[in-house]
Amino acid sequence: MKKVLLSAALLAMSSAQAQKTQMEFWTISLAPLFNDEMNRLVAQFEKENPSVQLTWVDVPAAAIEQKLLASVAAGRPPAAVNINTEMAVKLSEQGALEPLTLTDAQKKLYFPNTLGTFNIENKQVGLPWYWSPRVVAYNTDIFRKAGLDPNNPPKTIQTMFAAAKQIKDKTGMYGFVPNIDGIKMLYVFQEAGLPILKGGKAVFNSPEHVRLLQQYVDLYKNKYIPEDTMRRGFTAATELYSSGKLGMLITGPQFILRVQNDNKDVFAATRVAPFPINLAGNVIHTGLMGFSVPKGVKDKAMAQKLALFLTNDVNQLAFSKVTKTTFPSTVKASTDKFFKQGGSDAVSQGRLVASTELKKAKDLTLIYPDASKLNKVFKDNIEAAMAGQKSAKAALDDIVKAWNASL
Repeated sequence: MKKVLLSAALLAMSSAQAQKTQMEFWTISLAPLFNDEMNRLVAQFEKENPSVQLTWVDVPAAAIEQKLLASVAAGRPPAAVNINTEMAVKLSEQGALEPLTLTDAQKKLYFPNTLGTFNIENKQVGLPWYWSPRVVAYNTDIFRKAGLDPNNPPKTIQTMFAAAKQIKDKTGMYGFVPNIDGIKMLYVFQEAGLPILKGGKAVFNSPEHVRLLQQYVDLYKNKYIPEDTMRRGFTAATELYSSGKLGMLITGPQFILRVQNDNKDVFAATRVAPFPINLAGNVIHTGLMGFSVPKGVKDKAMAQKLALFLTNDVNQLAFSKVTKTTFPSTVKASTDKFFKQGGSDAVSQGRLVASTELKKAKDLTLIYPDASKLNKVFKDNIEAAMAGQKSAKAALDDIVKAWNASL
């Protein structure tokens, strides 16, 4: 009799489990460092929604777009997916994201500029999650060897260029690796207060744009920045800095944790300074992460509820306290005293410095049709200019001509 009752109970449990709505949410490269926090979110959402069985899936950054498009095509997308704004533009262009319907109260949870970043062609295709304004981690030992004052790091882009040259000339090591691979020169232009589009047309081939690009071309030509800057960008910079062979690392404060894990001696010599602002633009491009609902989800209302849950005040603050270096995109969470706590180590310095830069932070990702095609034109021509295959002026003229033929 007991066996019969036990079998009946197990059958009932199995049946109840089968009746639950199966849902997944995907994140980008958070495992295994943040497993505990993601599992906490799963447990909390299931507690608040007993009819749901939620699964967390972590996907490498290089694979997220392809994996998502494949899941949408197969009719089995996750309920919510973590993407950045560049991905949101591309995926929205391909019809892979569901528009969200938010109440005024829900919209007010987020900073208007962060929420607006995921508004593409008047459709809200995502909710903002976390971001981290860039800072400059610098190696005080290398500064001293180069005759630079560790207590006076560069405060402008021009003094950063000068320091980089002095480091290379005096030590043979690179001073910094600029963020100019891919389409990042578009952000450099905007940080300098230079326009990209006017009246729906590309205008970034003015003499001012040419002069700014030429400065980077000259650094590359004279071997003041590494040869693989255009191919490996931030990855190469982080590797060089962690190995003690780079004077300054332009980074989000969360990546200083990598230095701490990779090289304790370099971490001990590291201090953190604000990103050298270009006064003309007075803005720091800050990439924003968010959650979107993919096209074809079975229960759109529950999927949107999940995205709102993952990005609410309580959970954004909890995530920031776990990462120690990322910042919320919600108004209330951002006021927490946690973000004003300093410390002697580089991670604590990075968080405090970045918190003072939030008012200048903005995701400068632009939205325009045929983004994938136009971005390739931009990337190929900037690389040609850096390699000396085209002049800076010819490269920008060619990009603008090609863009305006499509815009």
